[in-house]
Amino acid sequence: MDEDNASRMAAFLSGKYDLGWAVPGTIDRVDWVQIKGTLAQRRPKLKTVEFPSPVMNHISMRTDQKPFSDVRVRHAMSLAIDRKAIIESAYEGVGAINPPVPAALKEWSIPLDKLGEGAKYYKYDPAEAKRLLAAAGYPNGFPGTMCFTTYGTPVLVDIMQLVQKDLKAVGIDVKIDQKEYGAYIATCFYGKFDSMTFGPQTGFLEPDNFLFGQYYPEELKNQSHINDPVVADMLVRQRRTLDLAKRREIIYDIQRHLAKQQYYVQMPSTVYVAVWEGALKNYAPNMGYDYGGRLMAAWLDR
Repeated sequence: MDEDNASRMAAFLSGKYDLGWAVPGTIDRVDWVQIKGTLAQRRPKLKTVEFPSPVMNHISMRTDQKPFSDVRVRHAMSLAIDRKAIIESAYEGVGAINPPVPAALKEWSIPLDKLGEGAKYYKYDPAEAKRLLAAAGYPNGFPGTMCFTTYGTPVLVDIMQLVQKDLKAVGIDVKIDQKEYGAYIATCFYGKFDSMTFGPQTGFLEPDNFLFGQYYPEELKNQSHINDPVVADMLVRQRRTLDLAKRREIIYDIQRHLAKQQYYVQMPSTVYVAVWEGALKNYAPNMGYDYGGRLMAAWLDR
């Protein structure tokens, strides 16, 4: 696969690829808006479908240490982030606001209007963020580092810069600690950092994969070093509940609890534009990572 985005775009325009060149068989919206008119003329048989991405960026932090052990600081950080501005600037105006389980998992992600008390922390309110920081003993904010790797995408760099700007506006002066991908995964992705980390989480298709690993004590992906007996109990209970409706209620309750705690600050997700050649039969895009399974059942009719 060509690593240069411009040459990948040119190859797709010329008909070299039957699927969109970005994961999973999609075209980044910033590229799509540039070329969709040309494609309508050059490749009129292309098929498209749009759906929210289950990949969600978040800020993780050392909640076992000051200042992040104070829930008011975590609330302030969430209120400082202008999620709608991220959607407008990084996602060409099309995105999904995420509670703790990404909105893409429609059966399990709690609707924002059912989040209860914690819903207010997903709104943009820098004045309230400053008030909470002052109440927590940080009237002038505080400095911190944020571990980061680009994952090879300029879109992620843009979002990180917006997050850095929003936090600085309320007094949290973040210095970016950028690492090579392998070094990032070996350290920050598994909770080995001093202050904060920013980056994407795997686009799972089951809510337990998002919740248990990130929130249960001592789990490898518990990046924020959370030890909350209330959420730990609910995480075990949802694993033992076979009735889907009852399990969904527990997972909704987990998300209500987590919204009030803000152990991670969730960012919006993009809405994928999946694109494939009309001659590719019995194919549909897969929200998860089973690319091969889809293609095993598909064929080219040409």
